[in-house]
Amino acid sequence: MLDLSHARDRMVDIHVSRRGIHDRNILEAMRQVPREVFVAPGYEEFPYEDGPLPIAEGQTISQPYIVAFMIEMAELGAGDQVLEVGTGSGYAAAVMSRIVERVYTIERHAGLAETARQRFEELGYDNIEVRTGDGTKGWPDAAPFDAIVVAAGGPGAPLALQEQLDVGGRLVIPVGDEPHDQRLLKVTRTGAATYSEEDFGGVRFVPLIGEQGWPENGSRSKIRGASHDRS
Repeated sequence: MLDLSHARDRMVDIHVSRRGIHDRNILEAMRQVPREVFVAPGYEEFPYEDGPLPIAEGQTISQPYIVAFMIEMAELGAGDQVLEVGTGSGYAAAVMSRIVERVYTIERHAGLAETARQRFEELGYDNIEVRTGDGTKGWPDAAPFDAIVVAAGGPGAPLALQEQLDVGGRLVIPVGDEPHDQRLLKVTRTGAATYSEEDFGGVRFVPLIGEQGWPENGSRSKIRGASHDRS
């Protein structure tokens, strides 16, 4: 395997740190995780450019800055239990696993989930659990979570995910009325049945498909997120 540590450091310095990500744990985790392991064949020379790359099943690996930004929004800490919805290549889960105690990640495409699981095993990242299924339903038997990060855009913040947050827990999710046009939201559980919401601007993610997201045909789901107290 090529030594791309210099390219990795350059990515962190130029595309992440200089753009305003200053959390030392995130920067160090991104220096550790070999992003080249997570890209599709044929894209090995591009892993450290600041742009999304295609992977199997019509999905993408998000640009490094967006990965770092969403993790920063989630305010991860060393002892946290984190749920990721949309494993994709596994890169974001790998980065989070270098910061928190345990990552639970759900992917609806079985092939992507298995490939990510193999990558984690090869890298020795043994604090990540992978499940194939509908991520909009969350992972009830592992809840409550200190943070939930959703790597796809839904019509609303799924109620199941909100309810699986611990009090004080943060849900980071792209939300919008169209499958490919969203706002990046941070929903914080402030009490047993209360939430606050912050808007961090426009983003474009693949659609969040599932019972509490978009259906396969792309029309609006009947199940939307709950209304929140806004902050």
